[in-house]
Amino acid sequence: MKKFLLLSVAILFGLLSSASAQSLSPLGVWTNAEKKATFEIYKCGTKLCGKIVSLTVPNDASGKPKTDTQNPEPKLRTRPRLGMVFMNGFEYDENNKWDDGKIYDPETGKTYSCYMKMINANTMEVKGYIGFSLIGKSQTWTRVK
Repeated sequence: MKKFLLLSVAILFGLLSSASAQSLSPLGVWTNAEKKATFEIYKCGTKLCGKIVSLTVPNDASGKPKTDTQNPEPKLRTRPRLGMVFMNGFEYDENNKWDDGKIYDPETGKTYSCYMKMINANTMEVKGYIGFSLIGKSQTWTRVK
């Protein structure tokens, strides 16, 4: 009987810890340390995506809304940055980490592999990389909403 009780407690503890493992959600509106923009992370099908929802400086030097001028595809260079989906394909991995995503940098026109890892309810690490995640650039994003 003691073995059964211990086994039941162990299973319950395992279920509770696995349920809490995904308790921190990146869904919402975020900004990075530079605070040049805010980004909304949202569900797109079974995965997560991100779009630009505001820009601190929304217009270029000529007074027109900023566009995707650095895009390697000429036909996309006139699309507005505001509202642009620049993150996609993120799937939950484990331990509050969403991986296998892509992030596009409209300032350089480059696309990187990316993961998002929740540090706490209002802070997450976003890391873009080429090849291996050990080498790349990390940013800390702060929840706005």
